[in-house]
Amino acid sequence: MHIIFHKYQGTGNDFVIIDNRNNTIQLSTIQVKKICDRRFGIGADGLMLLNSKEGFDFEMIYFNADGRESSMCGNGGRCLVKFAYNNGIHKRKYLFIAVDGKHEASVEDNGWVYLKMKDVHGIEKHYADSVLDTGSPHYIKPVTDLTHFDVVKSGKDIRYSEEYKKNGINVNFVEQKDKSIFVRTYERGVEDETLSCGTGVTAAALVYAHNDNGFNRVEIKTLGGNLAVEFDKLNDDTFENIWLCGPADFVFKGEIEI
Repeated sequence: MHIIFHKYQGTGNDFVIIDNRNNTIQLSTIQVKKICDRRFGIGADGLMLLNSKEGFDFEMIYFNADGRESSMCGNGGRCLVKFAYNNGIHKRKYLFIAVDGKHEASVEDNGWVYLKMKDVHGIEKHYADSVLDTGSPHYIKPVTDLTHFDVVKSGKDIRYSEEYKKNGINVNFVEQKDKSIFVRTYERGVEDETLSCGTGVTAAALVYAHNDNGFNRVEIKTLGGNLAVEFDKLNDDTFENIWLCGPADFVFKGEIEI
């Protein structure tokens, strides 16, 4: 099978994107895994199909680098919106469907993509840590000196713990800065640290939300660049109107035989 693909990245979180609006491409787990392999394939944290869907501008189908279809990917969603924009789907506001439901999005004048995430009604506390779902499940752990922290080892310990080893969980380590937070993430499905995780920084921003109720914006630093999360805080564990904001950029286009 001959496939034309595009490579995009959002703060270092990189994806292979395939235009499948004619619904002719179906990939197996093995094929997706091979495409995402950084030595024997194109190399990516995940792969997305842009499908047609009645009533929506498009449908987002997302696969992790391990080849399995996965839960929502925030940076992936932002990259797919930018891909749609760059390939002729021009909208003031986008409406697309993903595995966790409907999403709104827009491409701003500065090139940043704003993506509306699912509402969050509940944060589970684990002593000083937190667990919540922002389209994907996330574990939030505060740390100090995150720059020198062993994210892979500590992330694996939590992800493969008795409580989470069956379904897996993404593990985010967060350091509070003066006016922002620094986040590093161990992602399930990739089974390694990624340079950025959209649903992860969204989860971290909500946990580190300002104490005042109402509109909030949290600035986030990742290894791959800067993001922001905006939201309405209704109470300590209820958030609505959540937007993940950041850059999404085209890297290259190519062809591959699978």
